[in-house]
Amino acid sequence: MRNSSRRLSFRLPTISSLFLALGVLTLEGAALADDAKPETAPAAPEPPTTPEPPKAEPPKTEEPRVDPPKAEEPKADVKPFAELTTLRIMREKGMITDAEYESAVKEISQSNGARAADSSTLVVGKFATTLYGFVEADGIYDTSQSYNEVQGQTQIARAGTYQGDHDRAQMSIRNTRFGVRSKAPEYHGIRASMQLEMDFFGNQPPIAPLGTASAAYNGTEGSFFTNPTFRARHANVKVETPYVDILMGQYWALFGWGATYHPNTVQPQGVPGELYNRNVQLRLSKTIKTRSFTFEAAVAGMRPPQRDSAVPEGQAGIRFAYDKWTGPGTFGSTNTIIQPASIAVTGDARQVRMPELSAAPKDVKQKLATAIAVDGFLPVIPGDKGKMGNSLSLNAEYANGYGTSDLYTGLGAAGTAYPALPNPTNLTPAPVYSADIDPGIVQYDGSGALHSIQWTSWLVGVQYYLPVMDGHVWVSGNYSRMTSSNIQRFGPPAKVRSDLDWFDVNLFVDITPAVRTAAEYANTHDHYSDGKNAVNHRAQLALFYIF
Repeated sequence: MRNSSRRLSFRLPTISSLFLALGVLTLEGAALADDAKPETAPAAPEPPTTPEPPKAEPPKTEEPRVDPPKAEEPKADVKPFAELTTLRIMREKGMITDAEYESAVKEISQSNGARAADSSTLVVGKFATTLYGFVEADGIYDTSQSYNEVQGQTQIARAGTYQGDHDRAQMSIRNTRFGVRSKAPEYHGIRASMQLEMDFFGNQPPIAPLGTASAAYNGTEGSFFTNPTFRARHANVKVETPYVDILMGQYWALFGWGATYHPNTVQPQGVPGELYNRNVQLRLSKTIKTRSFTFEAAVAGMRPPQRDSAVPEGQAGIRFAYDKWTGPGTFGSTNTIIQPASIAVTGDARQVRMPELSAAPKDVKQKLATAIAVDGFLPVIPGDKGKMGNSLSLNAEYANGYGTSDLYTGLGAAGTAYPALPNPTNLTPAPVYSADIDPGIVQYDGSGALHSIQWTSWLVGVQYYLPVMDGHVWVSGNYSRMTSSNIQRFGPPAKVRSDLDWFDVNLFVDITPAVRTAAEYANTHDHYSDGKNAVNHRAQLALFYIF
């Protein structure tokens, strides 16, 4: 029994089993004491103690470690040294003022219209430089051999001549334009900027006309069209103050109020009957704005048309706009903007000082020539940036004056010539009068009296923006006429132009905000003083990438 109980105690792994075994042993010992002789029994050995097994603890779920948030260090206000952005974003961020934005957009939009605000602008420090312009590719067909890409006021070859009776086709990229405008940070309310704008109509050896053999004509067609010369259109510095704005350098002539009223046409400008001139000048101007109106006044001292006159040319003008009456207008081919109804009046005065009509002049003849121009823009069916479709606009220009031939593209002498000098001793070659002025501004008559050549021109244009594509498809048309009251007196009637008529129709389509295509038909009638007419028909297709 003792051994069995001992074995039991080793099998029970718990404390309760141990206590039960001890109780059984006690009862058995008492029973043996009653049956056996009294004797001292040896002490029973204590059963070994079974160590208590460790209590099983529930498995611990390890929670993800979360580091305490670190205190943010203050960030330094560090701006990049150079940043590429746009004028629109710069205004929204407060990097330029509204006045700086409007000044930049006004000058740049003359080339790329509404895209001026989004032209790429490089900001270095507080100086901002904007790149803008367009790439233009032209295909042109003329029914006479009278013109290059720019038609201007060039005379048409008369019917019956080889050039007048045969046609011509040209392809050109010379009207491509690139511009840079840079502004300095505003300083005590003074804003300074510069503009440098170029195209590829620079001076280069001309193509020899048919039947001409001269060292003056040593250019080839290949070099003329595929390797054109870069030239400056604008190069000026502008300083705007709270009191008066100052511009010095080459910019639009004030006469005709610059590019504000140019007609919408595919042709490279200026077109027949259009005032179109850029010149070196010093200009002072003042702009006054109210909630509804804008008033501008300007005066300019221009590079004189004759440097030997020793007197700058003077121009002055005023412009009035009603800013709450607006409509879309495209001036040239790429300058599409929202323009208010406006009218401008400008005047021109120029002094000419010519050597007397002699092979060996000693005396001088002087002449003061004046001119006036009126330009206007009228939104007949108004429109704005959010709604250009179904809008109709008119533009018009009238000019009348003397000695203004250089203010029109390619007008020149218009067939006039200085009288032959007396040759009593039959010198060979005969003596020739040498004029120190560009042709067509003044002319001598046979008696030796000096005259300024008179010109009157007027041009009217219409633009209708179709409802389709929200006005990004439109048609335009223009008509112009030029006449002179005294030019018939100064040259052979078969060569002298008496007047000129021109009209065109155009279709423009904006394929994307950056890509524009256009097509034009133009008709030009040249009237000679002997009553004969010369006619040219032109068809032109153009593609523009505006940036």
